[in-house]
Amino acid sequence: MTASQSSLPAASVLVTGASRGIGRATAVALAREGYEVVVHGSCDSPALRETLEAVRAAGGSPAARHRRLAFDVADREAARRALEDDVGRFGAYYGIVCNAGIALDGTFAAMPGDDWDRVINTDLNGFFNVVQPMVMPMVRRRKPGRIVVVSSVSGVMGNRGQVNYSAAKAGLIGAAKALAVELASRGITVNAVAPGLIDTGMVTEEVKARALPAIPMRRTGTPGEVAALIVFLMKPEAGYITRQVIQVNGGLA
Repeated sequence: MTASQSSLPAASVLVTGASRGIGRATAVALAREGYEVVVHGSCDSPALRETLEAVRAAGGSPAARHRRLAFDVADREAARRALEDDVGRFGAYYGIVCNAGIALDGTFAAMPGDDWDRVINTDLNGFFNVVQPMVMPMVRRRKPGRIVVVSSVSGVMGNRGQVNYSAAKAGLIGAAKALAVELASRGITVNAVAPGLIDTGMVTEEVKARALPAIPMRRTGTPGEVAALIVFLMKPEAGYITRQVIQVNGGLA
């Protein structure tokens, strides 16, 4: 039975950084599959509300209680309060997609300390701030669960001008692998998805021109192509896939 075929309340999935790009595409794709989607943004912006409208329009289970949360993932206490309040009202999540992140590029020698701190605090510490307070509620469900961490090809191979971003995204891979071991016996899988050059607002035309010659498919990926993988990893059929790093990169070595 799929999530959309059930008359029971739909399994709920939190998607952080859902205001646009990969996060929005993932939230809509999950709703289409019948999941109850909790969309998150750093603030209650028009973009976040547009995502929620798109999620609701995508259909899914009539029992789904789609909703939005707004908090800064880098603010540990704000994240904990918002998440504990939501879980207290609606119950523990079945899945979490840790997608929220920022990039502040520049050569390492000239990188301001604030740019380092902001990227690490959002992209890496945000994983701890969101997932850590939600682990035990997921465990206490005594049912399978899913955690998907959105890393990057930069975290796998490193990228010029992105020492801070590469460090954060590589850290996410290590954290996902370690957490997967801790949660495997509980039936909760933890995997990392590492997108390559994806056509989002974070990718400039200059970056595209420089990177495309190295990509065998000679094109950028789409947010929907990344979302499709994340949705698969959420499904019951993916229950034996854990501790993996799966790249979506058009063949980039």
